[in-house]
Amino acid sequence: MRLRKVKHAKDYIETNTLYVIPNPEQHFGKWSKVFNNSNPIEVEIGCGKGKFVYEKALNNPNINFIGIEKFDSVIVRALERLLEEPLPNVKLIRFDAEKIEKVFKKDEVSLIYLNFSDPWPKNRQAKRRLTSLKFLNRYCKVLSNNSLIKLKTDNFPLFQFSMMSFVQHKNYTIEEINLNLYKELPVDNVQTEFEKRFVEKGNLIFYQKIRFKEEK
Repeated sequence: MRLRKVKHAKDYIETNTLYVIPNPEQHFGKWSKVFNNSNPIEVEIGCGKGKFVYEKALNNPNINFIGIEKFDSVIVRALERLLEEPLPNVKLIRFDAEKIEKVFKKDEVSLIYLNFSDPWPKNRQAKRRLTSLKFLNRYCKVLSNNSLIKLKTDNFPLFQFSMMSFVQHKNYTIEEINLNLYKELPVDNVQTEFEKRFVEKGNLIFYQKIRFKEEK
């Protein structure tokens, strides 16, 4: 998908550091101080315009949420919403998830959301998928024991690839698989911008819930 460049997005982001945290590596192991509490931290990788992470935070005031997005032109939209309707338990990071273990310390993250991630469809792009073994190893370095990863996608090849990656990794166990999430929609489901669009088109939404456990 081609992203439209938003004029002055970078400057706008850099002047609103209350919500878009600059230099996130400096807060490694100290995110509780950023939020001024010790509540659990849940992370959405690829938060887009922030609809999902905002609504999750609104519905769960005792959980801290961090949205990761690497594009200025997208994260600026999430920032605009937070400025219009502030929430204390949401922060945004303009960052590439390839370096996630440099931002969060081991045990600092209790749940990772992978919502409609880029499928990178070509075989040579497999390592770039957020559920490749390379990324799963990175998540091991930030997740707390017995924590979760929740994945939603409308892309069945990515769904299959992800399932095989989790099965192959010794630290992950798939607890739930749903091939049609909207047949019996969970009451706590929050739509992303992409999800709303895909559902309106009639696309099937695939779901996985994965448990992370330390190697014995």
